[in-house]
Amino acid sequence: MPVPVPRQRAIPAVECGQAPAASPDSGPSKEQAAPGTHPADNPTTRRENTTDAHDRPAGRRGSTIPTNLTLLLIEDDPAGSPLVPDLIDQTGKPIRVRTARNLTEAERLLTDDVHCILLDLALSAPAPARPNTDTDGDGGGDGHDELAVLRHVLELAPRHAVLALTSSSDAERGAEAVAVGAQDYLFRDELDGRLLSRAIRYAVERKRSDSAERRLAEGRLRAQENRRLERGLLPTPLLAGSSLRFAARYRPGRSRALLGGDFYDVVRTPDGTVHAMIGDVCGHGPDEAALGVELRIAWRALTLAGLCGDELLGTLQQVLEHERADDEIFATLCAVDISPDGRRAGLCLAGHPSPLVAAPGRPARLLPYDNNGPALGLLPGARWPRMQVDLGAEWSLMLYTDGLIEGHVGGGRERLGQDGMVEMVRRQLAAGLQGEQLLRATVNEVRELNGGELADDVAVVLLDRTAEAARSR
Repeated sequence: MPVPVPRQRAIPAVECGQAPAASPDSGPSKEQAAPGTHPADNPTTRRENTTDAHDRPAGRRGSTIPTNLTLLLIEDDPAGSPLVPDLIDQTGKPIRVRTARNLTEAERLLTDDVHCILLDLALSAPAPARPNTDTDGDGGGDGHDELAVLRHVLELAPRHAVLALTSSSDAERGAEAVAVGAQDYLFRDELDGRLLSRAIRYAVERKRSDSAERRLAEGRLRAQENRRLERGLLPTPLLAGSSLRFAARYRPGRSRALLGGDFYDVVRTPDGTVHAMIGDVCGHGPDEAALGVELRIAWRALTLAGLCGDELLGTLQQVLEHERADDEIFATLCAVDISPDGRRAGLCLAGHPSPLVAAPGRPARLLPYDNNGPALGLLPGARWPRMQVDLGAEWSLMLYTDGLIEGHVGGGRERLGQDGMVEMVRRQLAAGLQGEQLLRATVNEVRELNGGELADDVAVVLLDRTAEAARSR
């Protein structure tokens, strides 16, 4: 909560009397306290502390004291006893101290520049803080929870380091405070400046370390969950019984996203036909990613049910029209069905780039795309003709989305395009790359030519029929 500023007023040189004012060219001023008197012993100075810190926004120019750390002291001390001595950080600079007499004041003074809280466990917890409490006890919170005030502060300041202050006769209570969430505990009657300064620095660093470890653990857990989620959303090819080799690469365009609008799948039906599909929902948000997953699952179910070609794409368009959030949403798709002998394939294109095929002794080329139909969701009652293509005995077939060909080449406006991609794949095949290595090299080179991450999603699927597979037929 930001510190309110009810009115303009003179800002004292010392925020709470814990360190004398100083200028860069002079030593500490002795005008802040009477000779022989510690500033913290001055009741007037201590009573002004809460108001001054409350009225003064953090970081305001009014004091020339260079401070690195700020301590918020929460203690009920109506007599103004000197609880906190002089505090110096590791660089020799004074540690700034703010004093709150209750949790309501503490909440107002708890600004972002506070690094550590020193809490007197003898402070009474507010009556409404916890149900069924008895605040008429010994001042340690309530009859059921002596650490109620500490729990309240930890809830109030989850990102701040907390030091618990108790009496030397109550070490067990201090240990319990650490177990609850405090970084350390100190004995009220054994405080000195050096000990407290060191404890503050330790508590701040330990809190930072604990927070970093917690974020690391959360990151690891999130990564594990993401991997499980990704495994559930990205397909597992169903190729049992097929001699074809499968490889795929997937990179969502959105930062830190699991999936983009691109989707793909490969299944083998009982008659031995291998069906492969790749598609792209327009847009890059989570809604488009979810729609892509729905279309992929629908395609697999329809394919396993025996649909193919125009009938399958027409049904997918119905699914898209029912599931899309906006009538302007459409999806491109390329579907291939490879015959059981592996030598021929049927090809249907719905506004999608044509696949690339390569074979020994022949350069990589694009399959025909003269009969390319419209993207799904654009034209009601559209048709998608199925083209028959010859693959040969040994081949590699690469299906891809437009994210692979729409990256820029260098710093200009020129894009890679299909011709540039074909030439790139030819070079990589000539270098002996295949399978996962081929796809990895292709995607990496496209990124390098683009000068960094691609703006669009990228999905690439590669199916290979090797000479061994051809001889086994």
